[in-house]
Amino acid sequence: MDTTFLGLAVILFAAFIVSYIVKTLNQPLIIGYIISGIIISPFLVNIGASTSTIGIFSELGISFLLFIVGLRLNPKVIKEIGGASLLIGLGQMIITFGATYAVSNSLLHADVITSIYYGIAVAFSSTIIAMKLLSDKKEIDSLASKISIGILILQDLAAAVVLIFISSMSGIGDGGTWESVVGGGLLIFLLLGGGYFALPGIMKRIAKSQELLFLFSIGWCFVLAALFSYIGFSMEIGSLLAGIILSTSPYATEISSKIRPLRDFFLIIFFIILGLSLHVSEIQTILFPAIILSGLSLIFKPFILMLFGRFFNYTKRTNFLVGSTLSQISEFSLIVGSLGLSIGQITGTTFDTIILTLLITIFLSSYLITYSGDIYNKFSWLFSVFESKKIKKSAHLKREYNTILFGYNRIGFSILNALKRMKRKYIVVDFNPDTIAKLNKFGIPALYGDVYDKDFLDDLKLDGLSLVISTIPEVETNELLIETVREVNKDAIIILRAHTVEDAMKLYDRGANYVLTPHFLGGEFVARMIKQEKVGDHDYGEERKKHIKMLKEIVEQIGDHPMIEKN
Repeated sequence: MDTTFLGLAVILFAAFIVSYIVKTLNQPLIIGYIISGIIISPFLVNIGASTSTIGIFSELGISFLLFIVGLRLNPKVIKEIGGASLLIGLGQMIITFGATYAVSNSLLHADVITSIYYGIAVAFSSTIIAMKLLSDKKEIDSLASKISIGILILQDLAAAVVLIFISSMSGIGDGGTWESVVGGGLLIFLLLGGGYFALPGIMKRIAKSQELLFLFSIGWCFVLAALFSYIGFSMEIGSLLAGIILSTSPYATEISSKIRPLRDFFLIIFFIILGLSLHVSEIQTILFPAIILSGLSLIFKPFILMLFGRFFNYTKRTNFLVGSTLSQISEFSLIVGSLGLSIGQITGTTFDTIILTLLITIFLSSYLITYSGDIYNKFSWLFSVFESKKIKKSAHLKREYNTILFGYNRIGFSILNALKRMKRKYIVVDFNPDTIAKLNKFGIPALYGDVYDKDFLDDLKLDGLSLVISTIPEVETNELLIETVREVNKDAIIILRAHTVEDAMKLYDRGANYVLTPHFLGGEFVARMIKQEKVGDHDYGEERKKHIKMLKEIVEQIGDHPMIEKN
């Protein structure tokens, strides 16, 4: 009997059983995938499942992961990272690398090369883990998430450079010469140039068929992976480059959505194989180094991120959320480690240490991200040192007001215009210092503060308010706002925002007068236009002009939508 399909059946069924139990206990599914891999590893060996076949699944998973990462690395996205994310990300990577190198070399007595690999491993955070858990929590649009995603994009770019460098060393280690490295660099340059100039026209024809677009995308990924593997570089850099080249295409988003089911499947396989890859017999040797490296990732790295956040005048809650989101090490760490192992720069024990560190940090950071709000509520006093005193000083505004708008985003923009037309005495509260600076530039009364901070809310003149509006989507934040306002003001009208019907009903139960549900309101607005029998271009002309004017004002005052994949 062929054990390949038996092994795959065991892997998937065990993953389902364990993940179902984990989901029932309201724990992150990623934890279930990793645990199932650890549990079934001995069983697969006993039934004689081919490790080479399992390894092929792992390689396929890594190729797809890197291809999808590459699709997000459009060179234009560098402009959208933001100055704060750029400087915080660079500072964190440099300091974390240096600290990990020093600790590895002195405390763990690792040699120079091993210490460098450990430093690289800890410096990067996992895009996959962060994006998945933030999407699950529906917090992808929050300020902390945008800062985190900006840092992750920067890390992905840095990781791509590291992979290219190690890949070139791999070619030399296999008996190649510097000519082959130069040739590989020239090939990369030609592919990037050809992709920019020739690929758009080709893809325009291919995109007429959805099936052809899907097939071309998968084929493009594996052709470049095979090509780079053949010339002595790694297939990983080929997969990553394939995604980067396609990222400039107008069809990048559509390609990403087409291969998402494959991505989800291989994500599961990837995390299961992480559990399978761990050599339990080496635990006694690698446990102490893995604990030290995990401590650097889970404690020191968030500490550095929160310090930098304080420097940029973010609130302590924002700084904590960014630090907790980026507290694990990256899947790139495993890929970099495997390349180092393949060219003989590190030992199998070092690679196992990186695997165990990855497992520990993914396991613990998953809980840290999932329950970050609860953790912050209980220990917020500990994080006061990560908040600039300027924030507390800004909580005083002499202007009289009877209306507060919490959160100036795309929804807040339109609401603010309505408040101006009504000539209401208002202020805007936001916890993004860049937003406050823009509002002040336009002469709009604005206050910098975190709505989730009970002390900050108590400092506001809530008893004299007639209208409270929050465009913040987090249901816990809005519940706190309702509670705090109602303690001193029973008559104020409270209008809030919610992502889901469930959240909206919860806020109504807590005392909200009205809850905005943007997705449904958009449908209602279009329905009203249709009911008014607007059927021709002339009928929609005035609406279009008003909408274009509003969009231009939004871009001027807020900026465009972030070009970051939302899932």
